[in-house]
Amino acid sequence: MIYKFIELALVFAAAYLIGSIPTGYLIVKAKTGKDIRTVGSGSTGATNVKRVLGKNYFFLVMLLDALKGALPVVLAKIFISTGASIGIAPVISAVAVIIGHSKSIFLGFKGGKSVASGVGTILALNWTAGIIIALIWGGITYATKYVSVGSIIALVLSPFIMYFLNAPIAYTLYCILGAVYIVYLHRENIKRLVQGNENKVR
Repeated sequence: MIYKFIELALVFAAAYLIGSIPTGYLIVKAKTGKDIRTVGSGSTGATNVKRVLGKNYFFLVMLLDALKGALPVVLAKIFISTGASIGIAPVISAVAVIIGHSKSIFLGFKGGKSVASGVGTILALNWTAGIIIALIWGGITYATKYVSVGSIIALVLSPFIMYFLNAPIAYTLYCILGAVYIVYLHRENIKRLVQGNENKVR
């Protein structure tokens, strides 16, 4: 029992550290010398990076953050191969990644809003669900011109998609937890949407 607890604690710590790697911050710093946290929303995510470096870097950071989300989950699936930890470890890893991205230990527990990294974790848990969620995000963002709207709706729908795909209940519960957390991280965006001054995709 103690061994399993230590094993899962190490999974959480490793995934958190990977999630904490501030991709957007590092790219903006390397390209311009600026601290992305002083620009726009102060987020290190792809949307704020776009304000500094343009759409190509928006997609680059989104891709890297999604890979950052998927990697720890995939590793947990590969290396945790005994007992109850088989099903628990990938979910613990996914939770740790999105916390790490939004509360990076390398940036004084600041970060992004965990959308791309969250979708990456879902892709690693169930690739079909991940692709559906990514398509929903893209379609709604394109239609509304609001990244925040696409992100919120796609993540809110994620538990239902997992459920209807007959994924393990732990994956559905993770999507519920992740959706609540990511909507919370978007609370300022929601306020701006209600007030009518949220930034649109250009």
